[in-house]
Amino acid sequence: MKNFLTTTAFALLASTAMADTITLYTSQPNADAQKTVDAFISANPGTEVEWVRDGTTKLMARLRAEIEAGNPQPDVLLIADTVTLEGMAQDGLLTAYKSPEAARYDSALYSAEGYYHSTKLITTGIVYNTGIENAPASWGDLTDAAVKGQIAMPSPLYSGAALIHLATLTGADSLGWGYYEKLAENDARAQGGNGGTFKAVASGEKPYGMVVDFLAIRNKAQGSPIEFVFPKEGVSYVTEPVAIMSSAKNVEGAQKFVDFLLSEAGQDLVLDMGYIPARDGMGVPEGFPARADIKLMDFDPAVALENADANKAKFSELFGAE
Repeated sequence: MKNFLTTTAFALLASTAMADTITLYTSQPNADAQKTVDAFISANPGTEVEWVRDGTTKLMARLRAEIEAGNPQPDVLLIADTVTLEGMAQDGLLTAYKSPEAARYDSALYSAEGYYHSTKLITTGIVYNTGIENAPASWGDLTDAAVKGQIAMPSPLYSGAALIHLATLTGADSLGWGYYEKLAENDARAQGGNGGTFKAVASGEKPYGMVVDFLAIRNKAQGSPIEFVFPKEGVSYVTEPVAIMSSAKNVEGAQKFVDFLLSEAGQDLVLDMGYIPARDGMGVPEGFPARADIKLMDFDPAVALENADANKAKFSELFGAE
């Protein structure tokens, strides 16, 4: 009996060790998600990752349904924006974790309480077709009467990055809602997401646009007739933050995952994928200006969350519900 109990105990310990698995919900592109998971497993032998990939909106709908059913599945989230995670933190759905790696990050890029940490910078700037005569240098250039009817931009009613962009620019003293009113007067088209905006500019249909950086810079490198500008006033940004669920079944594994993403090795992976790392002291992908030359505009996720519905409503009044 003693031998049986000892054998059983060891078997249970072995099965527990074998079961060091975390569940990840992510909005990363599939190829990036697979690279992230593979690199984490390589750095943490014995830990496995089960992951689900979808757009942030669909992932959150799935997660909310799981929470209502009393059975949330993920231990850790890696999704598009801090505003979504700020809302979850306020609802008590995230657990605080102050990663030691956060010391290498600007305090604006993570929750002070440790509810979420940014992993990369995806900025929104100006893209223009090289067939034009005058290259824009500032956000204000898109309100010039000379470019009336020639501007495309993603709609914040459709794109999370565009909603954050709206919150950032309207929150800036030098721009505010007056800037969007001028864009509306200039017949700017606000429709769909970043992909559609980029195609409109690259084709020359709308020679000017607002779009996320990597989409323009990667396509330029492949021969697309466009240029990307980081406006002198600065750029808005989304950061693909990582967070641990308050219902996480494997908290220790989730903490390891957070630490890895924020580590130098994890940020090298971000750089290899072609994004700007969020960690201080890192390089930038080919085709990007030096990190010190990219001015990030002020952004407060809590304020953006509080104003989200009002911002969408006001935008609809100006541009229509597209």
